[in-house]
Amino acid sequence: MIGRREFIAALGSAAAWPTVARAQQSERMRRIGSLRNLRADDPEAQARNTAFLQELAQRGWIVGRNVQIDSRWSAGDNERLRKHAAELITLAPDVIVASSSQAVAALLQATRAIPIVFSSAQ
Repeated sequence: MIGRREFIAALGSAAAWPTVARAQQSERMRRIGSLRNLRADDPEAQARNTAFLQELAQRGWIVGRNVQIDSRWSAGDNERLRKHAAELITLAPDVIVASSSQAVAALLQATRAIPIVFSSAQ
């Protein structure tokens, strides 16, 4: 059985993905929260999201099969960012991917219990 720590380590370690993905197929569906400080229709945001989903798929993590992704987009609005951070926490994801330092700050105000992966600075 794969635990939360192994799942999170796999997010950050490309070498571990194939092994974890094989073990994951008989396990429960994992949940990833995604908090972005961009608009959902922003071309750059969509390109990054597509690349993220493609990389997950290459590593055996298929949306709807063994992973669920809950995405929230704040469009640069700090109030919306805090609201979306709180929403994601209530969904109890295994890990949350944050795309900006503002998103990390909002998440850290909402929780210290769910691991946060900081993917890039904007």
